[in-house]
Amino acid sequence: PPDSEDLEFSREDLEVIKVIGKGSGGIVQLVRHKWHGTFYALKGIQMCIQETVRKQIVQELKINKASQCSHVVVCYHSFYHNGVISLVLEYMDRGSLADIIKQVKTILEPYLAVVCMQVLKGLVYLHHERHVIHRDIKPSNLLVNHKGEVKITDFGVSAVLASSMGQRDTFVGTYNYMAPERISGSSYDYKSDIWSLGLVILECAIGHFPYTSTEQEESLSFYELLEAIVDQPPPFAPPDQFSPEFCSFISASIQKDPKQRLSSLELLSHPFIKKFEDKDIDLAILVGSLDPPVNLSE
Repeated sequence: PPDSEDLEFSREDLEVIKVIGKGSGGIVQLVRHKWHGTFYALKGIQMCIQETVRKQIVQELKINKASQCSHVVVCYHSFYHNGVISLVLEYMDRGSLADIIKQVKTILEPYLAVVCMQVLKGLVYLHHERHVIHRDIKPSNLLVNHKGEVKITDFGVSAVLASSMGQRDTFVGTYNYMAPERISGSSYDYKSDIWSLGLVILECAIGHFPYTSTEQEESLSFYELLEAIVDQPPPFAPPDQFSPEFCSFISASIQKDPKQRLSSLELLSHPFIKKFEDKDIDLAILVGSLDPPVNLSE
C-alpha cells in the first residue's frame, strides 16, 4: 500500500465493501480507502472498557503497528468508537489456511514446507524479538495472499485485550489446537504455539483434524477432546504416507512435554524445512489455482 504507515485514517475515509469474516469478538470487513483505493481488512472488537484501559490498548496496538516482520499481518491503525475498537489490518486476499484446506482437502509436503518456514519466521519474531506468545495459532489465523506469502494474524490483539482486562489466562477462541499444558492449567510458554502449529500442519497434510479419524466424521465432544489432548498419546504423521523428515517435524512439534518440543528457531533448521529450501517452490501457484474467498466482482 502507498505508505500506509504515514496515513492518518479515520473511519470516514474507509468505504465498506463487504463482510469477509466473523471472528472472536467481532466481524471483519473488507474496506477500501476512499482517497488512494487501497484495500484493508477492518476488524471490529466489542469492548466495554474504561478510558485508561482503552489508552493502554491503543498504545500496545501502536507497537504492533511497528511490526517489522514480513510474516506477521500489519496493523496500520486502530481507533475506538462507541465501545468498538477497530483495527485497520493488511488485507490478505487469498484468505486463510482454513479456506485453502476447504478446497484442496490436503496440501502436499513441498507446499507445507514453505508454509511452515514462513509461519516459523513469524513465530521466531514473536517469540524471540517481541517476547510474546500468540496463544491462538489455528488455520484461520494463518493468512495467505496472491503472492504466496503466509502471515500470522490476530497476534497480540487477544493477548493485549486479555492482559489489559486482567485475564491473562482466560481464553477466547478454539480449544482444538491448544497445547496439553494449557488445557490442564499448568504454566506455559512459547512452546505452546509450537504444539498448535504442529497440529495445524498435520491437519493440512492428512485432510482432517488430527484428533478425529476419517471414518469418524462427527467431531469429539468438548470433554472428549480435552481428555484426548491431555491423556492420550499425541497424534503423528503416518510413516507409510509421508517422508521421514515430515514425520520427524510433526513429532518434534507435537510432544506432550513442552521441554521435548523444539523451539521456532530450532524448527527453522529442521531437515523437513531444509529439504525443500532450495527447490524454489512457489505457494502462489497453489493459491492461484483456487477460488479466492472473496469475489470482488459480486
